[in-house]
Amino acid sequence: MLKFGSRGDSNIVYKCTVRLLEDTEILECEYKPHHKGKYLLEYVCQQLNLIEYDYLGLRFVDLHDQRHWLDLGKSIFKQVKDLDPVLFSFRVKFYPPDPFRLKDEITRYQIFLQLKRDLLLGRLYCVPNEAAMLAAFILQSELGDYDPEIHLGNYASNFKMLIKQTDPIEDKAMDIHQKQLKGQTQSQVENAFLKLACQLDTYGVDPHSVKDHKSSQLYLGINYSGILTIQGCKKTHHFRWADIQKINYEGKMFIVHLNYNDKKHTVGFKCPTGAACRHVWRCAIEQMLFFTLPTSSDAPTVTGGGFFSWGTKFKYTGRTEKEILEDSGSPNKDDSNNQCTGNIKRKASSVPATPSTPLQPHLGLETVSEDQEGMGMAKLRTTVLKDDSMDRFSDYYFRDSFEHSSSESQLNLNSYRSYEATNPSHRSSRSQTPLSHSQVDGRICLSNVASANVAQPKQPNPKCRKFNVVKAFVPSFAIVTVFLLISTIVLLETDSEFFTTIRNLPEINSLRYQVYEPLKQYLRQILSNIFS
Repeated sequence: MLKFGSRGDSNIVYKCTVRLLEDTEILECEYKPHHKGKYLLEYVCQQLNLIEYDYLGLRFVDLHDQRHWLDLGKSIFKQVKDLDPVLFSFRVKFYPPDPFRLKDEITRYQIFLQLKRDLLLGRLYCVPNEAAMLAAFILQSELGDYDPEIHLGNYASNFKMLIKQTDPIEDKAMDIHQKQLKGQTQSQVENAFLKLACQLDTYGVDPHSVKDHKSSQLYLGINYSGILTIQGCKKTHHFRWADIQKINYEGKMFIVHLNYNDKKHTVGFKCPTGAACRHVWRCAIEQMLFFTLPTSSDAPTVTGGGFFSWGTKFKYTGRTEKEILEDSGSPNKDDSNNQCTGNIKRKASSVPATPSTPLQPHLGLETVSEDQEGMGMAKLRTTVLKDDSMDRFSDYYFRDSFEHSSSESQLNLNSYRSYEATNPSHRSSRSQTPLSHSQVDGRICLSNVASANVAQPKQPNPKCRKFNVVKAFVPSFAIVTVFLLISTIVLLETDSEFFTTIRNLPEINSLRYQVYEPLKQYLRQILSNIFS
């Protein structure tokens, strides 16, 4: 087996930044080229004393503003090799159907933090009365019992809890906080928050912007129960995992094969880009396998993409929900509560100071929301993000998670640049640039890294001949392209019954009406203009 690179490359150390669910909390982490995604996730969860870490994940955004979950079974370096600095967001990936079945109190607290973010970003939709109740729970959790000498005026306005926080909702939340929640502890109100939130239709839904067959804008949500479609302020369809026979994609088309009462149906949704479609497909596959398989050993290697698109293979890594719940090694509730006392909340003072942590007032920095961070990132990359792309959800907006997703995993890079200018030594700690062992701050124990293994530029070997990609692949590519073109014309233009089964496939129909027919009409117009 050929292996490119030297043995010394395995001792190179890279650094990345992980932003936790509290915006003021980050971790500086290290990894080597051979480390897989599971290594980094386990390290972050160890720092937070999390045991049931399978519900969580690390998300990042590529150079095209497309979100990705860090694959636990693949090399970290290969997944983020084009990013500099390397930034991850620690988020809940699999929302449990019943958070109270979790044995780890700290994991349940992370879900509480995630739901607070979802409520703020408009992903957790609720009617005004429910919004006021959830806001009241947050006030009780942050402030404790109401004190008229301390909590003066409209004190609820000091907290940004809802995407559209109106005065009537704030008044209702304060009224509930003052009259109904007195004496309740922080743990009690957080549990009450979870109990109400997990009953909402959009609980655990990370919306993906898609269009249906009528080109109507809607949102696709994927959670423990299946695939939901949401249009305007209503849940229009709910495809349960038990009714879904197959999930596939073709180009930008996300295709769901259903089986209702022994009758097969096919539903397609058009995504903004091919990369977004692959992301939706992968999210759906992971959610389905996590919540439906009895064991991870039963997980097959799933292949997505049709014949005329780049295929994608995916192998699920990690435990399933059933394995987690049946794991006898997990601590009981009393043990979790004991651990929770000192570790359930990590304050900003315990985290290394960085541009996103407001611990250095002389820098003039402040905590920013994800929307503000996205605007800073847009200016840095000269990428236009649509800030006004929202659909009305009664008194709230259901935020298009796709269009503002780049802010999900980005720190305030404008502030970071100014900080980097005054602290030139800090950049290497956040960069994909390899570090020698002497540069490592010791946060992660990485043994056997010799100082002689510092990455040095390699001199080219004069005996090595450059591999000519053009000469090797272009002729083969041309032959395959001509063959596929002829095969497509024969398949779509002939009426032979031999090809009937193939022509009725959803992927072939998608190819015909989205690519072949428009192209044929275009060429016909050109030829008619030339010979007319």
